Amino acid sequence: MAAGETDRVSEDAPVTEELVKDEGYWVERAQDGDVAAFEVLYRANIDRVYALCLRMTANVAEAEDCSQDAFIQAWQQLSKFRGDSAFATWLHRVAVNSVLGRMRKARRERDRVEAVFDISPFTESIGDDAEFQDLEKAMDSLPDGARHVFVLNAVYGYSHDETGAMLGIAAGTSKAQLHRARRLLAEQLQTQSGAA
Repeated sequence: MAAGETDRVSEDAPVTEELVKDEGYWVERAQDGDVAAFEVLYRANIDRVYALCLRMTANVAEAEDCSQDAFIQAWQQLSKFRGDSAFATWLHRVAVNSVLGRMRKARRERDRVEAVFDISPFTESIGDDAEFQDLEKAMDSLPDGARHVFVLNAVYGYSHDETGAMLGIAAGTSKAQLHRARRLLAEQLQTQSGAA
């Protein structure tokens, strides 16, 4: 790629597969402080990061905030990316840490003021597929630990070792949480189908 290629990346231009084909090039440019190169990486990854955050938080506003935090942290910590894994994998870890950090902070704030909040998750309708909506609703109602493991392992395909490393838990705990999540999901889906 020619030097100055980032000059051809306008704000409105779609990020094509060709533009991100050489991810290493864009990462290297961004690590050198090239904001336009980081924007290419941002636009290539924002949808996946947002989807991950939404599944982990089960809340649209929180997912938006966590996605924004993840990219701010990624920009600030970009020098730490060594290329041992794909940039998207590293970015997923940053996003997971963002979600968990925000959740810990929220929990501390709730404890500090000793208030109980009734937060009902907002789920977007993604079409007419009632079974998919039921599954999303059931996932949203899982306890945090089980939901996080289910999203990372069952939805995104991370191994129990990788999931455990991202969440700061043992691989065995990840397995137990996945089993718990599957059991709770089966119970909830069976209850929903019985009520229909």
